[in-house]
Amino acid sequence: MTPPNQPARVRFAPSPTGFLHLGGARTALYDYLLAKQTGGEFILRIEDTDQKRYVPEAEENFKKALHWLGLDPDEGPDSGGPHAPYRQSKRKDIYREHAEQLIEKGGAYYCFCSPEELEKTRQEQQANNETPHYVGGCYNLDPAESAQRAANGEEHVIRFKIPSEGTTTAHDLLRGDITVENETLDDIILIKSNGLAVYHLAAMVDDHLMGITHVIRGSEWLPTFPVHKRIYDAFGWEEPVWVHPSLFLKPDGKGKLSKRDMEQAREKGYPIFVEDMIEMGFLPEAVNNWIALIGWSYDDKTEFFTMEDLIEKFSLEKLNPSPAAINFSKLDHFNGLHIRNLDVEDFAERIRPFFEKAGYTVDEAILPKVAAAIQTRTKRLTDVVDMAGFFFQEEVELVPERIVSKKMSAEQAAEAARRLIQLFGAVPEINQANCEQPLRDLAKDMGLKAGHIFRLLREALTGQKVSPPLFDIMDILGKEKTIARLEKVVEVMGE
Repeated sequence: MTPPNQPARVRFAPSPTGFLHLGGARTALYDYLLAKQTGGEFILRIEDTDQKRYVPEAEENFKKALHWLGLDPDEGPDSGGPHAPYRQSKRKDIYREHAEQLIEKGGAYYCFCSPEELEKTRQEQQANNETPHYVGGCYNLDPAESAQRAANGEEHVIRFKIPSEGTTTAHDLLRGDITVENETLDDIILIKSNGLAVYHLAAMVDDHLMGITHVIRGSEWLPTFPVHKRIYDAFGWEEPVWVHPSLFLKPDGKGKLSKRDMEQAREKGYPIFVEDMIEMGFLPEAVNNWIALIGWSYDDKTEFFTMEDLIEKFSLEKLNPSPAAINFSKLDHFNGLHIRNLDVEDFAERIRPFFEKAGYTVDEAILPKVAAAIQTRTKRLTDVVDMAGFFFQEEVELVPERIVSKKMSAEQAAEAARRLIQLFGAVPEINQANCEQPLRDLAKDMGLKAGHIFRLLREALTGQKVSPPLFDIMDILGKEKTIARLEKVVEVMGE
């Protein structure tokens, strides 16, 4: 086992068969935190041996997502490093060499069984309610004969040899010793007939050669964990610290989060993939805070963490192996907290792309003021377009039915707008100190409530029912635009 306080070398090793989702992001975060906390290295390795399910865009998605989360690797396909290449499809010869070493040690063998034979056996086992497993006789073949047949080009795979008797015990940092009967383990394939290694060999070889000290990976690998321990033993290598964090459950806590559940969550506006989080207006700081706490806690009261906090306080020992329910409302909660924690200038730059994507030309002069006016009201960055897009419009679309009411006719609304124009034209600056009382006096003079005047103003300036505070709006728009929008009210209500 790795000595305490030694710099950790950890790897995030996704398979490019899909885009980066919550589970992968959490694994990458835990890897990154451990590396930075111990002064070690965080490595990105692309495990692309599954060519049938390969998604060409997936690798770029991983890189973009990790960069957005602030989890940039120290070594990897783009950043390089002493153990390149960091893409398994480029390491084919390395795996073949190690598989041959296992054959020489008596820990693996050539298997010449045809796919048809294996499928027939699998169907028979399923019919007998047995777990499908290899029962062919290739492990009994004479090694010299097997080697010759392979050298002659006969189609084959290389299988790992597991003893049929005894037990295997693998140790997980969170779950302790996991002991299984060897008869329940299968002679898994290490090298496929096309010459490509499978995960079980490739990952173990790479982890050893790259000096990985801690393997943090999904709990779906627990069933084959004892086999991986045996592969390390077969080579005579020192094992890394194995860590299998908690499984993700549905939001209601009933059952594992499935692909169908993920799609339903996306339809409801909740993110499963990191690219969804970006598009839906979540901050990377909030996402990291949220996923860190799905299966880990510092104490029973602290919930707000910056990246610096997480690096300082994270520990593997406080991970909880029990399944954890996904609470999407917590993500919104953390997003609001982290938005309010930003400097106004930073927040302004975060919201700029959302205005631009919506087609607005952002006025640099007022963007910081707009940001300050809406920051405490924003839960997701996407909110800002509907909340404050009117600041960057030449004019807003008015809804006359929302301006008038049972207590205010169209004629009164037009008259109120005219008098507001006079009022604002006469003051040196439109602000709360100069204008609030005169506005209330105007309402009283016209036999209206102050709320009628304020609602007219809100509709005139924003075209919305809900907006930032009125005096903030007028301060940001300035006297000229404020009066111009009131003149539009006079025109519309007159019609």
